[in-house]
Amino acid sequence: MPVYVVLGRYTQKGIENMKASPERLEAARKVARSVGGEIKEFYYTMGRYDFVAICEAPNDEAMTKSLLIISGVGAVRTETLPAIPADKAAEILKGLP
Repeated sequence: MPVYVVLGRYTQKGIENMKASPERLEAARKVARSVGGEIKEFYYTMGRYDFVAICEAPNDEAMTKSLLIISGVGAVRTETLPAIPADKAAEILKGLP
């Protein structure tokens, strides 16, 4: 299943309701499962981003749907990076001229 790295920042609404963050994470996990995916890892971070999530989804469409639902609550904004496993990348690189 495709892997995605999600970089997130809290909106003002998310910051104002920070105590609800664990409940929002659980709700996000349910959304991910509803599209056939999963939040595999979740880390609170310091710096430019407030959190990083490692997710799986069946395809880009399912990932997009889950992120739109989650972002629609208004507590977070995300940037999503499709992640290519090293072994798959090595196969791609072998095909380079």
